[in-house]
Amino acid sequence: MSCTSVAPELDAVGRARYVTDHLPPGLFRVADGAEGNVPWRVSPEPFPLAPKTVAAIESLGNDLLAFYRALNALYLRSARGTAPAYIAEELDRGKPEQIVKLARQNRFKQDIPRVIRPDLILTDDGYVASELDSVPGGMGFTNALAHTYCEIGSDSVGGADGIAERFAEMVRALASNEHPTVALVVSQESAAYRAELSWLAGRVNAFGAEVVVCWPQDVVFTEEALFVRREDGRETKIDVLYRNFELFDLLNISKQELILYAARHNRVRITPPPKAHFEEKSSFALFHHPSLRAYWRAELGPQVDERLLGIFPRTWIVDPRPLPWQGVIADLTANGAPVHDWMQLADLGKSERDFVVKPSGFSELAWGSKGVKVANDLTKEGWREALSEAKASFNTTPYILQRFHKGKRVRVPFLGESGEIKEMDGRVRLCPYYFVVGDETRLGGILATVAPADKRLIHGMSDAIMASCRVADDGF
Repeated sequence: MSCTSVAPELDAVGRARYVTDHLPPGLFRVADGAEGNVPWRVSPEPFPLAPKTVAAIESLGNDLLAFYRALNALYLRSARGTAPAYIAEELDRGKPEQIVKLARQNRFKQDIPRVIRPDLILTDDGYVASELDSVPGGMGFTNALAHTYCEIGSDSVGGADGIAERFAEMVRALASNEHPTVALVVSQESAAYRAELSWLAGRVNAFGAEVVVCWPQDVVFTEEALFVRREDGRETKIDVLYRNFELFDLLNISKQELILYAARHNRVRITPPPKAHFEEKSSFALFHHPSLRAYWRAELGPQVDERLLGIFPRTWIVDPRPLPWQGVIADLTANGAPVHDWMQLADLGKSERDFVVKPSGFSELAWGSKGVKVANDLTKEGWREALSEAKASFNTTPYILQRFHKGKRVRVPFLGESGEIKEMDGRVRLCPYYFVVGDETRLGGILATVAPADKRLIHGMSDAIMASCRVADDGF
């Protein structure tokens, strides 16, 4: 659905001010509610991407879908003993028995996430995918940015309502129903996303689905179906339940046992499926491990395998168990020598520490950059402590070590505090939102986050520019 440009003749300052003032009121403002105030920097235009970059990102969706399917097959083969046992052991590590059993149930065996969002760091050579998110935030936020930029005549990848339209296509296909009712269930732990999802629900409803944003306690169970209780007290049968909460929080969710019972007995379709291995960053370590390379290549095909090898950073699970004297950690060196003990890395100088350490998944520290530590940002003592903490957490919250790729430096205009257009020297993270419809993905939109070049981690912050993305011949 296209929108009508209502203010196409504005100059750069006017455009940035329009975006600041006309984002949906009350959703994306700072806590004090100051008029026209948003907690990030606003650019007068969506972030420009070259046509070849957009084409590559668009085709990436199907590669990531193939990866998820191959990962799922590998995990299930390992669980039933027809692939090495260590695969399921690593992906299940630190999880309670109930979570492990859910991932292995026949009812969900073939299910994969229906929304896929990678974090792509734009580099001088293209981009790398630092991680994948199957329960992503930011869908409503990105759609709102694209819609607002459209009002000043700026196109965004996916269009003014690309995310809403693709979300509707996804739930219609999942429900096998042209007009499904969707309960978008938000937990208290993820309550910060409720406002943007409520706004998005209104946009999705224009495309044939009926989306109701609710708390878990608003879901009503019967033997025949699940219903959602609306604010006016009416109850509506649910066709699709969209899970906007992480599985590490599942045991705290009201009515989760009844919701899962209904899903197991085909009373409702649930997405993302309750399968925690999709939320593990350690899957990148399994993808790169030499002993599994033949599996991935055969399962994905040589072309997809090569493309993913080019964008998934080299990753290792920080496993503290001692190796035999002749054992080494595959493809990891320190000071030119193979690594057989993680603490060999502690003696590296700052310039040699091109690594990131972060929780693999299944933890409140595993999202929003909360648990991420960039090695060459730390003092020598801090780096040693980070390695020691990662080793000590292995059995409860496994950590990964990942090769750090520095982002490409770009210059992006933004509206300064005094009302003039300035330029930021920054680095970019791109977050494309893919929606699985049938056997393929469809790109709904792309969020760009531009952090100042002196920041090592790129995420939403008051100093960052956040914008939807557009296609431009002079883009990056």
